[in-house]
Amino acid sequence: MKSVLKSGLLALASLALPAVASAHPAVGDAAGFSHGFAHPMSGLDHVLAMVMVGVVAFQLGGRAIALLPVTFVLMMASGGALGVAGVALPYVETGIALSVVVLGIMVAINVRAPLAAALAMAGLFAVFHGHAHGAEMPEDAAGAAYAAGFMIATGLLHGAGLALGYVIGRAGERQAVFVTRAAGGVASLSGLGILAGLI
Repeated sequence: MKSVLKSGLLALASLALPAVASAHPAVGDAAGFSHGFAHPMSGLDHVLAMVMVGVVAFQLGGRAIALLPVTFVLMMASGGALGVAGVALPYVETGIALSVVVLGIMVAINVRAPLAAALAMAGLFAVFHGHAHGAEMPEDAAGAAYAAGFMIATGLLHGAGLALGYVIGRAGERQAVFVTRAAGGVASLSGLGILAGLI
């Protein structure tokens, strides 16, 4: 049981590794798929939100396990299209930071939201994340390859969240509650730090 708990804590700790990178990296020479793939992985705000979506999907169970991540990726693609087209969207960075706070709280207190409400919330937050990806696409990048990169990276982060939820669920009830609250709390506090400009 301790090994399961330790695995869960190590998985959570690994989420902090991208914090050393800028939330939105400079364009530089990178383009296309590799840049699109790297963008969601390079900022703590994106990583935490994507992983928390996976954990929330696991907590809700049933159809949410597939529908929540898929809805997020599809709505993120819509937001990305707006960003590429130069359509202004107010409060993008605030929306991204709030997504980390809200999703972290949902994980910490194990919110059992109705599926429709969870999908609507995920879709709204996804538009902000997608807009940031699209607006920062390098001019020399192939749009379809860039979009494929950030969508695949996002899907992998959702998968990591689902796996984290599974690992936590394998722990005993008391340990699982502690680890879940800790994971959600860390994410939520990080989101507040990002919102306040401290991270």
